[in-house]
Amino acid sequence: MIRRVLPHGLGRGLLTRRPGTRRGGFSLDWDGKVSEIKKKIKSILPGRSCDLLQDTSHLPPEHSDVVIVGGGVLGLSVAYWLKKLESGRNAIRVLVVERDHTYSQASTGLSVGGICQQFSLPENIQLSLFSASFLRNINEYLAVVDAPPLDLQFNPSGYLLLASEKDAAAMESKVKVQRQEGAKVSLMSPDQLRNKFPWINTEGVALASYGFVSSSQHMLTTDDKAVVLKRIHEVHVQMDHSLEYQPVECAIVINAAGAWSAQIAALAGIGEGPPGTLQGTKLPVEPRKRYVYVWHCPQGPGLETPLVADTSGAYFRREGLGSNYLGGRSPTEQEEPDPANLEVDHDFFQDKVWPHLALRVPAFETLKVQSAWAGYYDYNTFDQNGVVGPHPLVVNMYFATGFSGHGLQQAPGVGRAVAEMILKGRFQTIDLSPFLFTRFYLGEKIQENIII
Repeated sequence: MIRRVLPHGLGRGLLTRRPGTRRGGFSLDWDGKVSEIKKKIKSILPGRSCDLLQDTSHLPPEHSDVVIVGGGVLGLSVAYWLKKLESGRNAIRVLVVERDHTYSQASTGLSVGGICQQFSLPENIQLSLFSASFLRNINEYLAVVDAPPLDLQFNPSGYLLLASEKDAAAMESKVKVQRQEGAKVSLMSPDQLRNKFPWINTEGVALASYGFVSSSQHMLTTDDKAVVLKRIHEVHVQMDHSLEYQPVECAIVINAAGAWSAQIAALAGIGEGPPGTLQGTKLPVEPRKRYVYVWHCPQGPGLETPLVADTSGAYFRREGLGSNYLGGRSPTEQEEPDPANLEVDHDFFQDKVWPHLALRVPAFETLKVQSAWAGYYDYNTFDQNGVVGPHPLVVNMYFATGFSGHGLQQAPGVGRAVAEMILKGRFQTIDLSPFLFTRFYLGEKIQENIII
C-alpha cells in the first residue's frame, strides 16, 4: 500500500527533535504555527504562506515501513520501485509526504523536461538511457487495467551540444565513453551541422555532439574511534489546522526533499559534529533558482529541432507544433539570483540569453517572449551530482537528492537504485556507489563535465 499525505495549500515540512520522544525519534512537522517551529520553517522555506485544512481523513497511518519526505518525481519513483521490486507475502507499507499538493511550485513540474545521454560519467549515461527506455515503454510499467493507454507526449528529438575549438578534443573523448555505455551519439562537423540544420549559424563551433535518445556497507571510523550510529524510530506528521502530531513509526526515511533536503538532513542531526569529521559532514545541497522562458518565432527551426546547448551555455528546444520554444541559461556564480522567491527576472533573458540565441539562430532575432517561470534546482555544491543511498551514521535515512537539474530525467533509474539498496542491500542494475554520501567526507568528487 502507498499512502500519500498531501496537505491543502503550501505546508512546511521538516524533521525536528521532539521533547519526550525516545532517543533517535524525530518529527515531521507540517505548517508549524507555534513560535519556534514557525521561525525555523520560515528560515527554511522563505516567502511562503499556507492555507489550513480541517479534514482529518487525510491523517497518515500510525505505522509505515518507509516514509518518503518529498512527493516529487524522485520520491514517487522510489515509492513505485519499492512496490514493484518487493517480494514475499507481506506488502511493504510506503507513506509519501508532500508539502505542496498542487505541485504548482514543485521542481518536477517546472523543469525543462529534457533527457540527455551525453554525460561524461558512465553512471549518468546509464541513468539517462534507462529513463528513456522507461518513458518509451511507460505502459509496461504504469498502465492501468481497463483504462486507456498512457500518453506522456514523450517526443525524443535529441540533444545537440556545441563545442568551440578549445573544447572539441574533450567532446570527442566524452563521446567515446558515451558510445561504450550504449548511447547513440554522433559527432558532426560545422558543414554537417549546416546540412542537417540549415537554420543554425556555426560561427565559433568546431564540433557538435548529436545524441538521439533512440555496495556493501562497513563500520566507518574516525580518529581510530568507532563512530556512533543513529536511527530514526518515528516520524511525526502535523497536518494543517492542527497542533497535534500524528506519530508514524517507521523503519526507513527517504530524504527526497529536493532543494530543501539539506535542511531535512540537518534536522535529523546530520552534520552536527566537529568540522572535518564524518559526524560534522553536512549534505551540501542548497536551493538554486533557474529561469525558463517561452517564446514564439514563426520563422524559427522546424519540428526536427533537438534541444540545442550552445557554447555560451544558452539552450533551447521546440515546444509543440505552434512555433513556440523554451529555453534559458544557467547563471554564473556572480549572477545567481536570490532563491527566496520564484519571481522571474525578464532582464536576464534580454541581456544574458537572447543575444546568444540570436547569434546561433538568426531567426530568433524576431522572437517574442510569451511567458516565463522560475523553478528550484536541488544544487549539489560539492560536485553537482546526485546523492543516492544510505547515510553512513543515520543508518535508516536514505537520500535521493542533489541532482542539480537532472532529477527529472534520472528519476526512474534513481528510484530503482534506492529501492534495490533498501530491499536487496546493494545496487544491482546500475552501480551508483560513487554517488554515496561518504564522498563528501572523503573529498572524492565525481565531477560531471557536461552540465546544462
